[in-house]
Amino acid sequence: MSSPGVFSPRGVFVCLEGGEGSGKSTQSALLRAWLEEAGHTVVSTFEPGDTPVGRELRRIVLSPETGALSDRTEALLYAADKAEHVDTVVLPALERGEVVVTDRYVDSTLAYQGAGRTLPVAEVERVARWATGDLRPHLTVVLDLEPAAGLGRFEGRDRIEGESLDFHERVRAAFTTMAAADPEHYLVLDARADRDEIAAAVRRRVEPLLVQAARA
Repeated sequence: MSSPGVFSPRGVFVCLEGGEGSGKSTQSALLRAWLEEAGHTVVSTFEPGDTPVGRELRRIVLSPETGALSDRTEALLYAADKAEHVDTVVLPALERGEVVVTDRYVDSTLAYQGAGRTLPVAEVERVARWATGDLRPHLTVVLDLEPAAGLGRFEGRDRIEGESLDFHERVRAAFTTMAAADPEHYLVLDARADRDEIAAAVRRRVEPLLVQAARA
């Protein structure tokens, strides 16, 4: 379904993916601390919303006040966020030889707007890959967690978190299916494990990639 994609020859691009409440932010912070201690310059970022344009797009796609959106509209808004994010945050950092750690990337669009919304995944992928110039992470870490457990960690829910359990089950299945198809560039971890054990497993996979990252 997917083309081989483009992997930056400079810097290291790591993505954390998974369902709601799976601990992506925690693991991103732990990975950044380890990398910086080792002397690397790290850009910790996220999607949607880590650009001025992205913040407005994030408000639209996640605020319950937005109400119903066409599924295709939602997919295009997420793609627009990704285009701006890659062009202004991710690529410049990689070209400087830095390590980019992002909380969500293209796989989230394929899982949520493709599988979750039951849009044709191949069509959603064409849009998302075009928006990002087909840039791929060197490693994508999928933190796998049963949706019922992850959603139970939130008191209030945004538009996406508030979707049905069936929706989130489809999202989870999409993440694990993508990972199984490309084990060289994916690492699937049980999000219920001890956070330090998860962090150690992530570090073991990231460390060999650091030969193309500049030191601070």
